[in-house]
Amino acid sequence: MIVGAALVELHVHGSQSLKQKRGVVRSITQRVRNRFNLAVAEVGGQDTWQRVTLGLAAAGSDGVSVRRVLDRALDFIEGLHLAEVTGSDVEILSLPHVEPADPEE
Repeated sequence: MIVGAALVELHVHGSQSLKQKRGVVRSITQRVRNRFNLAVAEVGGQDTWQRVTLGLAAAGSDGVSVRRVLDRALDFIEGLHLAEVTGSDVEILSLPHVEPADPEE
């Protein structure tokens, strides 16, 4: 099994309150979930008005496709122009998966 995780750091320009920032974050997370079927969560910057760190996660059987969907999601977030992307990182992990032995054999 292949697991991919991405962090994206955002700066929400013009936000003057946590409520305004939450609206932008909610919009971004919902759009990414709906379009790419990824797990998305705010993992940093919860107490700031303009900075946020989002975590994205995907799982699959092929590292190339997991990396591709995370990269496309990061490009999508940048293309929304709701917040400035100030940094991002993607990690791909390969977890061992052993098929159970068939008891009939």
